[in-house]
Amino acid sequence: MFDRILIANRGEIACRVIRTCRRLGIRTVAVYSSADADAQHVRLADEAWPIGGPRPAESYLRGDAIIEVALRTGAQAIHPGYGFLSENTDFARACAEAGIAFIGPRPESIDAMGSKAAAKALMERHAVPLVPGYHGADQDPAHLAVQADRTGYPLMIKAASGGGGKGMRIVREAAGFAEALASAQREAANAFGDTRVILERYVEHPRHIEFQVFGDTHGNVIHLNERECSAQRRYQKVLEETPSPFLDDARRARMGEAAVAAARAVDYVGAGTVEFIVAQDGEFFFMEMNTRLQVEHPVTEETLGLDLVEWQLRVAAGEALPLAQSDIRAVGHAIEVRLYAEDPEANFLPGSGRLLSLDLPAPSAHVRLDGGVIAGDTVTIFYDPMIAKLIVHDRDRTQALERLREALAQTEIVGPKSNVAFLERLARHPVVIEGRIDTGYLDRHLEEFLVGDAPPADVDRFAAATAMLLQDETAPQVVAGDPHSPWANADAWRIGHRGRRVIALLEGGRRHEIDAHGHGGDYVLRLGEHTCMVAGARFGDGMLSARFDGRSRRIPMAVHGGHVRLHDAEEHRWTFERAPAFAWAGEASGGARHLAAPMPGRIVLVRASVGDTVEEGQELLVMEAMKMELALKAPRAGTIESISAAQGDFVDADAILVRFAGAA
Repeated sequence: MFDRILIANRGEIACRVIRTCRRLGIRTVAVYSSADADAQHVRLADEAWPIGGPRPAESYLRGDAIIEVALRTGAQAIHPGYGFLSENTDFARACAEAGIAFIGPRPESIDAMGSKAAAKALMERHAVPLVPGYHGADQDPAHLAVQADRTGYPLMIKAASGGGGKGMRIVREAAGFAEALASAQREAANAFGDTRVILERYVEHPRHIEFQVFGDTHGNVIHLNERECSAQRRYQKVLEETPSPFLDDARRARMGEAAVAAARAVDYVGAGTVEFIVAQDGEFFFMEMNTRLQVEHPVTEETLGLDLVEWQLRVAAGEALPLAQSDIRAVGHAIEVRLYAEDPEANFLPGSGRLLSLDLPAPSAHVRLDGGVIAGDTVTIFYDPMIAKLIVHDRDRTQALERLREALAQTEIVGPKSNVAFLERLARHPVVIEGRIDTGYLDRHLEEFLVGDAPPADVDRFAAATAMLLQDETAPQVVAGDPHSPWANADAWRIGHRGRRVIALLEGGRRHEIDAHGHGGDYVLRLGEHTCMVAGARFGDGMLSARFDGRSRRIPMAVHGGHVRLHDAEEHRWTFERAPAFAWAGEASGGARHLAAPMPGRIVLVRASVGDTVEEGQELLVMEAMKMELALKAPRAGTIESISAAQGDFVDADAILVRFAGAA
């Protein structure tokens, strides 16, 4: 076994590898960009070295700099994590040339599976089922159009290199092929430096089921069962679980055999994942092989009681697989969701900023958390905005889903907007509960999973105000060093009557001013024409209990400074922000006067010109930010007066990109 390894990655996966190494007594070396100087993986590793600027190309993609650090520190092996250099053949070869073990497959295996086109040709020769389509070398757009017509519509355009949903487009008719092809190629070039694509017949309402495979240098290859990843949005996995609620034993056995055959075809060593598209009738087709550890590997670990990172280390050190295929026995059901800094109500716009608070459920035999940040850390604009992975495990799927709902209810993220409320609705939706979801369901029915504009009830606002009143009254006050001074009480007490306080709440862009009289958990609250008598209010252990107009309620709630998060009786999540009690009435913001950048990013396409008359919702620019393309659309109809960005420009958040005639 190795004594010291370098981890060529960051965030959650780097922290994950460090934990296993620490348990095994292996010293760890981390590398970091200038944006990650204070990151958790830097703090957890035994030592950490800077390797460049904040952008991946300036740091985490610099294989030469990473190998230099490995040589200087005496690291015997490099773990690439996932993403960045994990499937880079040149990097794997450079490690070998430097005498450093690459904790991953052989370069030849990465080459064989790194190109979707080459992988399909190889699988075809080994009788692994394939979706009809085109994966040839001729990438002329006219030739691709002919092949698209031959394949038939609907079809899928997929980047030949890479993964993660980048460079993928569904085309339903020939008229839309050329534009979709150009968009897919542009995104593939930005993500992978490769414009090649493949074409596949699009299987309607498919399921996405993948098999974890493992091989060693002694010729052993096995699979570690499946993971279903059918809950997806724009080809990005949202919920992963094992076992699949769709597979029976016979289908599982056939797919497992095909996965092992695919791995043997490339003489596979280490951890990999063979991914299949599964039709509604159970027919399955090879989709791709990821030659690395997957983000969702913890669900496999939880049901099998294994540490796959330890397996990676042992195999890379030359050991044989610890178990044979007949030894693999799964227990229970596991589910994983990813907590992201993103705004589901704004088309899942990635977020960034400081995590003012990060409350997560306590780890237990049923709840696991894999994260790379803690409260006070910053989610930067330069990398994937994942905050943590939440994994639950229980004896069956019904109990695991209940564990997931409980864990999400205990989760509170203050700072960047997050997808927690979206995940809660997902975990309660009938198609998920009944195991009926397919890969396109979320995109077809996204409105079913969004909170929307439905406001909370007044009683929920009164509950939030009550929590803030209790917080005010228990907050320590310092009055001339006298802790017993009556002036240290923040209960608005006045001689002869209970004082009036104003609690101003911001919720969903709306301001609510609540008049409050009383103290000590007994209040009279007024919001507009609605008055509420609150009695016996107490807050502790994440619960507010009180009588509202004589009706007793117990409400899950979290209070952090000026933020309150609560769940109502229907398990809806609402977040309120404390605002100054009195505000000046200002002029209207005039938000429709211009188009601003929603976040930092690079302009990849300008679709409009000065003087154009455009309609509301018309696409004006395309921005690349946080590993995705964003369409920036006109906020209103009008004539464009100026455009302040050109293709290739990097722009800051809130920078005005387009002004409309007549705007101030």
